[in-house]
Amino acid sequence: MTQQRTWLITGISSGFGRHLTEQLLARGDRVIGTVRDLAKTADLGAQYPQTFSAQLLDVTSTDAIGNLVEHAFDQFKRIDVVISNAGYGLFGAAEELSNAQIDQMIATNLVGSIQLIRAVIPHLRAQGGGRIIQLSSYGGQVAFAGNSLYHATKWGIEGFVEAVAQEVAGFGIGMTIVEPGGARTEFRYGSAQVASLLSIYDDTPAHAFLRMLDPQNGLAAGDPARMAARIIESADIHPAPLRMVLGSQALQSTIDTLRQRLAHFETQTALAASTDFPAGE
Repeated sequence: MTQQRTWLITGISSGFGRHLTEQLLARGDRVIGTVRDLAKTADLGAQYPQTFSAQLLDVTSTDAIGNLVEHAFDQFKRIDVVISNAGYGLFGAAEELSNAQIDQMIATNLVGSIQLIRAVIPHLRAQGGGRIIQLSSYGGQVAFAGNSLYHATKWGIEGFVEAVAQEVAGFGIGMTIVEPGGARTEFRYGSAQVASLLSIYDDTPAHAFLRMLDPQNGLAAGDPARMAARIIESADIHPAPLRMVLGSQALQSTIDTLRQRLAHFETQTALAASTDFPAGE
């Protein structure tokens, strides 16, 4: 029988966060889950009054993140796994995005995740270790037209986590970046935001995402419940896997993209060397 763990998860009202929370509570673990509307998790509170704690949190507020983390560690003393999950998608060509949309997405997907990780590290270090899991996307490695700002946040958080993982490994803190492919969640079919579209882009790759967002054109292959189960299982893998791609299409697309990128870099050997000082100088 596995020991009961305590998990802190942001953004649990729907999608991966909801699936993760339901599975963890069902197996007897404790979950501190953050939402922007407590009513959306009232059913979980009624079903699991002893092991579930819903907390209001706006991840764009650094002060609110700090207060939430302090309160959670004070109340539960030890938190074994922190999952930074809160985020959303924003689609549209770069010039179609408003300044407010850009600021809000960076504050949510990138800065919010950074500040959550920074806030929990001292506590995990003091307790002798723990695990941080950052939800990204295979869009943290592969880029598509019409998704530029989303990619900016995911590529940004992946670089941050990869660096921080090296900083905290010696304290027993493992970090994992999860890169799911398309899944049947509200992220794609409910909560995704779309910019004010310009007709000039209608017949270009920038608006190809409109077909993807319409479920009548076919549903995503990814099962969010199975993906959530693999994320939970990753907490038992030692050492922590730095990256975990979920979805066969996502993995193949990532491999193909990285191979093309590597091949392009390998053509630049002479160019790169031409900018070095000659040997001996």
